[in-house]
Amino acid sequence: MSRVNVSWIITVLAVELATLSTTRAHSCHEVKTAFQVRQIGQLKWVPETPATDVELSVCKHAGPSCCTRRMEDSYRAAVLRDTTQNIGSYSYELKFLISAHAAAFQDTFQSLISFSQNHLTSLFETTYSSLMSSISPHIVCLFTDLSRFLQGTGNVSVEAAVHCFFDSLFPLVHTQIVNPGMEGSIGTDASEGNQLGDCLRMTRQDVNPFGPHPKAMAKDLADALRAGRVLSLALAEGSEVMNITETAGLSKECTRALVRMHYCSHCRGLTLIHACSNYCLNVMRGCLASYSELHQPWRQYVTILQDLTQMVAGAHNLELALLGIRGQVEEAILYAQLHGPRLTATVDKVCGHSSNTSTSTVRTFPPASVKPPPVNISQDAPGADKIGMLAHLHSEFTIYISRYKSFYAMLPDMLCDGEKVVDEFSCWSGDDVVKSYTARVVGNGVLAQRQNPEVRVRGFDPVLMDVKNRLELFNMEVQEVIPGVGHRRSWDDPGSGESSGECDDEDGCEGSGESVESPSPKEEDLSKTTGKVSFNEVPIPRNKPSSDASLSTAGFIIIILCLGLQWPFI
Repeated sequence: MSRVNVSWIITVLAVELATLSTTRAHSCHEVKTAFQVRQIGQLKWVPETPATDVELSVCKHAGPSCCTRRMEDSYRAAVLRDTTQNIGSYSYELKFLISAHAAAFQDTFQSLISFSQNHLTSLFETTYSSLMSSISPHIVCLFTDLSRFLQGTGNVSVEAAVHCFFDSLFPLVHTQIVNPGMEGSIGTDASEGNQLGDCLRMTRQDVNPFGPHPKAMAKDLADALRAGRVLSLALAEGSEVMNITETAGLSKECTRALVRMHYCSHCRGLTLIHACSNYCLNVMRGCLASYSELHQPWRQYVTILQDLTQMVAGAHNLELALLGIRGQVEEAILYAQLHGPRLTATVDKVCGHSSNTSTSTVRTFPPASVKPPPVNISQDAPGADKIGMLAHLHSEFTIYISRYKSFYAMLPDMLCDGEKVVDEFSCWSGDDVVKSYTARVVGNGVLAQRQNPEVRVRGFDPVLMDVKNRLELFNMEVQEVIPGVGHRRSWDDPGSGESSGECDDEDGCEGSGESVESPSPKEEDLSKTTGKVSFNEVPIPRNKPSSDASLSTAGFIIIILCLGLQWPFI
């Protein structure tokens, strides 16, 4: 009898151990742990053991499942949160690169404006001190307009600002330097003097007392500052594009596909399995199809940025143009002194005030008597530390931004690289554990998703399509203002021979639009500007510089030697 009882006890224990082993094998403990670690939702929603009668909308499976409908809803929220954060993390470096260099360029521009203003002011303080009190407000007005133009604020014309300055300078030079006996003839108290001052200001461009220098200075500044202004606006546009795309939503179909890829394996207790790499590419390229449509306009936009920085630091060197203002003004005054008799005779005919001045007071000065002494500008002067900075910023920015030309085309690949995807052994295909993913890998872009087996793409995302149209319009407007920018071929880009992570048709990047190959611009094309001026600039007639503008070169060399600075030419 005892032997029977022992056998019965052993049999019962064996059954209990088998039942316990089966229960542990089908426990949802690991699923609950992953649910908690990844902060997906409340643990009470995770069952202790898998069930077979659960109605799921995404992770459907005939066998037992550790998932519930509430868990699926939490998985949707989790994949939206995580994917958006991942897109933001990859966008952050590019966004910071653009915003930081926008601030650096603008700071350099304003510092050079300040330095150039002090440089011109020192000319009148040391050489033409009699004009200083009267010309000072006009110097401030000139550089205020130049600063506003570079910042892209206000309806400002560089040419108009320069000519306004010389219009105000003419009465002072004519009555105090060319004809010193007429100092009081344009005083504010005498109506006749006011009439003479007004006449001189209004007829300055017709009388041409300063020779070719005002026009040459206006052209140099307009070309250089226009490139700087457009660069500032372009960097601001890039930051805005990044802000919009960073927060663009994901479709419901995308969310379902992401849940299948990341969490449907958990429903079967497989919390450590990773998605197949090509499966991930299909999911991400489907989710980011509208992002990929930004590839062509973004690529052209980056090329425009590279060309604009080159123009600011090279072809139309903004630094040299601003620091050359003092030399141009100095040579303009010298020109008026050297042509004093002709100038006075012309003014007498136009303004009719020759009777107020004895011919003995009309004097000219030899060049030696008006050449200023060498001016030593301290390196501690405001803005002096920014001299040479544009060349450095151009070189640095061009290298960094070139890495992001294919940012939107490569974003799906970067997101998959960030996931723990695998290519060999076993991986998750969305439905089961497989040795390899055998479905076709589609390309980038909305049209290519027609063949996507994982994500159904219904059409273009309206927000991202607005961004694409906005970027294309901006690129077109820049090319209207400054013809030639943004047309260089890809192999002309710095570092284009290196691996940039760009994909071709074999990588499945077709479908995002064909690139239009444009001829490489000639050097002179980059220096042209159109009569139609966008970006809030007032269009005024352009004047061709006179051949006498070559005089400014010698004067500018004198200024460079006086400053004792080394200029970085690129």
